[in-house]
Amino acid sequence: MKRKAIIISIKGHKLSSKEKLLLMKEKPWGLILFKRNFRSSIQAHKLITNIKRLTKDKKFPILIDEEGSSVSRLRNIFNHNIDAYYFGNLYKKDKKIAIRLYENYLESLCNKLSKIGVNINTIPVLDVLRKNTNKIIGKRSFSENIKIVKKLGEITIRKCHSQNIATVIKHIPGHGCTSVDSHLSMPKVNFNEKELEKKDFYPFKYTKAKLAMTAHIHYLKIDSKNISTFSNKVIEKIIRKKIGFKGILMSDDISMKALKYDLITNAKKSLAAGCNLVLYCAGNIKDNFKLIKTVPYIDKFTIKKTSEIYKILR
Repeated sequence: MKRKAIIISIKGHKLSSKEKLLLMKEKPWGLILFKRNFRSSIQAHKLITNIKRLTKDKKFPILIDEEGSSVSRLRNIFNHNIDAYYFGNLYKKDKKIAIRLYENYLESLCNKLSKIGVNINTIPVLDVLRKNTNKIIGKRSFSENIKIVKKLGEITIRKCHSQNIATVIKHIPGHGCTSVDSHLSMPKVNFNEKELEKKDFYPFKYTKAKLAMTAHIHYLKIDSKNISTFSNKVIEKIIRKKIGFKGILMSDDISMKALKYDLITNAKKSLAAGCNLVLYCAGNIKDNFKLIKTVPYIDKFTIKKTSEIYKILR
């Protein structure tokens, strides 16, 4: 499986000639879609079918952030104005009803994604709420209760996989501990490892998810020099060993302002630190080409784990 270690994005609701060329000639690992790429269910299905045709891969990874409520890329197609926090709150009141409703919701969501051709959804958000958690996470989180976050996260992964939709847990090793939005600037966290392990790391431990997305956070007491996505200490010591994540680790978007370097440097630093894939969400075609020419092909570990993901996908 010859793929470049990058997930790219596109600009509009149709592929440009250069985007078609990129998909035919280059080998991105996958492609992520946003609200800017959707107008209708028919258009979405045509777009994704075209992408898979150009890559000559019926299971080519098509990702989306379809969490519901505040993070819904498909709002133009269907509306599910509900969030993870709703189910977490319901779970406190009645576990059985909450689980039944949540599983029904996930089945419906996965069915809608499958119909247009999306096969990977970047849920669940396993960040644990704190008193000062930035609103960028907010009700995207299930709860401030670590056990509820973990339980509903496990249900998300199991149910989505059973519906042939792969999942991406995020934002590992935990974004709930910061009051800063990493889209806008670099969040810095002063909690020590023991404090983080009690709360933030817990929901991510020993997950069955095949993919995880990093948190662009500077955990000062774990690695004083590097943000987590660039930190071999955070990735190897915390994510791989302490949390025990065994799947493909992808960076959060390398065009976010939490990362202070240019895109090429951000990509190289992410991969050098231990990320298996880099995620680029801005969709600029020139940057897509620059990045895909720069990043290496995926290694043997990522090839093996990609094969495991393909067993889930329809």
